[in-house]
Amino acid sequence: MRNAPPETTPFFARDRDMHPPAYTPWYKTTVLRSPQRALISLEGTKSEITGPVFGHNIIDEFDNDLIVNYSKPGEGPIGQRILVHGRVLDERGIGVAGALVEFWQANAGGRYRHKKETYLAPLDPNFGGVGRTITDENGFYWFKTIKPGPYPWPNGVNDWRPAHIHFSIFGHGFAQRLITQMYFEGDPLIWICPIVKTIPDEEAIKRLIAPLDMNATIPHDMRAYKFDIVLRGRRSTLFENRMEGN
Repeated sequence: MRNAPPETTPFFARDRDMHPPAYTPWYKTTVLRSPQRALISLEGTKSEITGPVFGHNIIDEFDNDLIVNYSKPGEGPIGQRILVHGRVLDERGIGVAGALVEFWQANAGGRYRHKKETYLAPLDPNFGGVGRTITDENGFYWFKTIKPGPYPWPNGVNDWRPAHIHFSIFGHGFAQRLITQMYFEGDPLIWICPIVKTIPDEEAIKRLIAPLDMNATIPHDMRAYKFDIVLRGRRSTLFENRMEGN
């Protein structure tokens, strides 16, 4: 399907019945971070709707290959080699060309390369855990990486995060920036994770789980997982905007 030209009308409002409430006490961080006053809906400005614009010239050769972009010559990271691919779509089901897709994750042992990381799993000297890419003219993206490991976190006595990859996506405007997480099909930790359990819509949770895609695997090399991402989109009516607030 050929991409339609970008729209310049306001974005659709977020569906708050599908998203987690800001305050969920079993996810301790929300107790201090959740808003204390009613939300206010602000009309998007021209710059928020039409920018920024990214080009392939900002991407280095190995930005979408986390297996090699931090490795020493002749070496490589430890863990299961995987390919993640999918499509960034707008609310009409049309691919979003030129979207900046950034991703970051823990290594195979469940440890992030971050100065404040406290988990005792070892760092992998050949894995940085970060990358980015630009969607093609039909909204497709892909990258190679190591399957991340789960890790404990100090929320409850024995809470664990499922294996996941973080995503940040810029569509055709700042208001289309989406930060989310991709989980892996078949992981039993998904359904007992306190963060996941803040999501009130089971179908919304399922859309965060990437299925194994045997059709895209690279034989004798890596398995593949498919993760499509749908942005909020444009063409909101006046009434949908006003439902969020003033």
